[in-house]
Amino acid sequence: MIKGVIFDVDGVLLNSMPVWENLGELYLNRLGIEAEKGLGETLFTMSLEEGADYMISHYGLKMTPEEVIAGINREVRDFYEKRVPLKEGVRQYLNEFRERKIPMVIATTGDRSNAEAALKRLKVLSHFQGIFTCSEIGSGKNQPDIYYAAALQLDTDPKDTWVFEDALHAIKTAKRAGFCTVGVYDKANDRDLAQIWNTADIYLPEFKDFNIFWKRASE
Repeated sequence: MIKGVIFDVDGVLLNSMPVWENLGELYLNRLGIEAEKGLGETLFTMSLEEGADYMISHYGLKMTPEEVIAGINREVRDFYEKRVPLKEGVRQYLNEFRERKIPMVIATTGDRSNAEAALKRLKVLSHFQGIFTCSEIGSGKNQPDIYYAAALQLDTDPKDTWVFEDALHAIKTAKRAGFCTVGVYDKANDRDLAQIWNTADIYLPEFKDFNIFWKRASE
């Protein structure tokens, strides 16, 4: 039974992971500097502060770490406001849920203003009854707090609430908390693909054939 739906944003609703993978390169290109191959992999394991220090020392930037971080944040904001697309097929799923009067909310580890800017531009923000962020809740998706808060907004029990996530740790957390889970494919999580497939109640390699999904989820 589906009485409510909780959607993650990055990697589920939005095809936004490429900007995070190439953020350092995009920022340097804006400064007129050609980034080395594999910079994204180098920065992936670093915090924002560590990444700023690395780029300052490695590329000889005459800037403070705070200035670099501010520039990177502007790059991210610009991407969400102007360029990030919905994943293919997402709009159909959102429309189908709305037509069936299934309430939807967002639970994201990302920034609220970025999510709102992108979803408003893409004309789907009005589909959702609310947005919950990990920073506002005070815990990440290794804890179920954000899902419980979202379910309260939906006024649904976890067992009747479906959580769409692309990351393995988030799927595990939601499932342990009693929610039904949908694993959504995103290239950024290729290394965990087998576990995602085996953990999620339903796995979606793409947003396609809503009626098939609906039938499986309603069984």
